[in-house]
Order: sequence, then structure tokens, then C-alpha cells
Amino acid sequence: MQGYILRRILLTIPTLLAVTILTFLFLRVLLPADVIDLIIGQAGQSDPGLRPMLERELGLSGNKVGQYLNWIGLNWFWGGEKGILQGDLGRSLFSGRPVVDELKTRVPVSLELGLWGQLTSIAFSVPLGIWAALRQDKLPDYGLRSLAILMTSVPGFWIAVLILTFGSIWFEWAPPIEFKYLWEDPLDHLRIMLLPALIIGLTPSGALVRLVRTQMLEVLRQDYVRTARAKGLRESTVLYRHALRNALIPIVTVIGISLPNIIAGTVIFEQIFIIPGMGRYLVEAVNSLDYPVVQGLNLIFAFLLVVSVLLVDISYAFLDPRIRFR
Repeated sequence: MQGYILRRILLTIPTLLAVTILTFLFLRVLLPADVIDLIIGQAGQSDPGLRPMLERELGLSGNKVGQYLNWIGLNWFWGGEKGILQGDLGRSLFSGRPVVDELKTRVPVSLELGLWGQLTSIAFSVPLGIWAALRQDKLPDYGLRSLAILMTSVPGFWIAVLILTFGSIWFEWAPPIEFKYLWEDPLDHLRIMLLPALIIGLTPSGALVRLVRTQMLEVLRQDYVRTARAKGLRESTVLYRHALRNALIPIVTVIGISLPNIIAGTVIFEQIFIIPGMGRYLVEAVNSLDYPVVQGLNLIFAFLLVVSVLLVDISYAFLDPRIRFR
């Protein structure tokens, strides 16, 4: 097991390296817009020396290869500035603040929102999927399958907009405008995070309900389940200890891979509910072409995905004793 985990961790290095290369290419080479043109505007036409001066101050001078090596921190070994290899994601081109300092408060907010959304999805879809499997081709099964298709089809942000619109018109209700962190006011923080977390968990719940139902139906038809029932075991023991555990492997795979997508997908909800997370920070950075912020956030999202896939692979051995890693 230890050797397998070590190999998987080592494999994340080329993956993250590829992410840095692609992110840099899209932003600095392929993107037709330029942050210097955005900053200087019309003033750059009257002052030719303004552009090279800003490029030097913002670290955007020199060839692209040198800029990339400086960003990842390889030049630090030859007396250059620190980069991502040294834990430095750079500074915002506009505020001048280190990106790491900004993310210290924003990353926990987005992670919390994504985790709450994932937990909502699991708590909603797993019991309903099991119930639909136990009531196959009956009225509850048809109803739950229709509900799952509806949840998959309706965008979560549309539901959020409807709740805010009709909540303010009919009930004179609106979510808190001023964000409170958990350590400042736990109760107000929960009020702010609860509604977007519930809505975020709705969309993936539809597909997860159908997956849980399908896997449970497949497992319940297996010989070992019939043998367990023939031995006189309680139905709850057969259902949860024998059937559900063996049905969880594909379900855990989907849940683990979808968690980073849910965290990254909080961009819209953070904008709608005015939550200062990574998503809202990313939108602001993209609008202003703040290169270090966009590059750093993309790297964090990629890292979360890699870690989630690794944890999913490791969880297989605990769910199915037949799986062994070498």
C-alpha cells in the first residue's frame, strides 16, 4: 500500500507540471488580450516609455520562457525570485498583495461550500437511490427517477436566482449581504452558507440517485446476497453490510471526482450570494487579466482534483477486501 501511494504521489508531479505549462500558454501566449494594454489604455499611445516601465515593474518583461521559469521558481536556484516551487504564487498585478495571503481566507470558504454541497448531495441521493432500488418498477421508483431527471436538467444557478427573486417579492427575504466567517459569528455564517450549499448539492444529486439505484439493483441480484438472505440474516444487515458496501466503489469514484468540480463550480453561486471564495476571486482576476491570480487558482483546482482521485483509489481497498495494491 505504501509503495502504491508513493508511486501515485510521484505521478502527480508531471500532471501538475503539465497544468502549469498549459495555464501559462493560454494566458500569456494564446490569449489575444494583454494586461498592459488594459492598464495603460489611451495613455500608452502618448507615452511610449510607459509600457516597458510597467512590464519591468510587474515582472512581465523578457521572453516567455524566462517568465515561466521565474513563475514556477526554477530561477530561484540561480538567484532569481521565489516561485510556486517555494510556495510563492506571486503578487496580484493590481492590488500588489501576495496571492497566498488572499487565498488564506478564500480557500477555506470555497472548500467549506463545496464540502457542504457534496454532503448535501450524498445525504439526499444515497437513501433515495437505495429506496428506488428496493421499490423497483413501482410508484416510488418512477417518481424518484423522474425527480432525478428533473434535478439533472435544471441548472442550480437558475434555482438560486428564482429563490432570491421570489423570496424577495413574496416574503421580503434576502440573504445576508455582509459575509461573516465561521470564527466571527458561527450562526450568521451558517445562515449564509446553508442555502447555496443545498442548491449546489441538488444538480449532482440527480445523476447520483440514478447511479446508486443502478448499482444496488445489480448487487441485489448477486448470488451472495441471496445466500445471505437464505441464512436468515436481517434485511438491514444484508442491505447495508453486504449489498451497499459492494455497490459503493463506482459511487465513491463519482463522488470523489465530482468534489473538485463542485468546488470549482461554486463560482456562480459565490457571485450570486456574494461569498468571498476562490470562485469570486477567479472571476475578478479573469475580468482584469490578473495573471498570477488566475494561474495560482488553476493550479489549486488541479491539485484538488489530483488529491481527490488519489483518495478515491486508496478507498477501494477499504471498501472491497479483494482489492490489493502492490
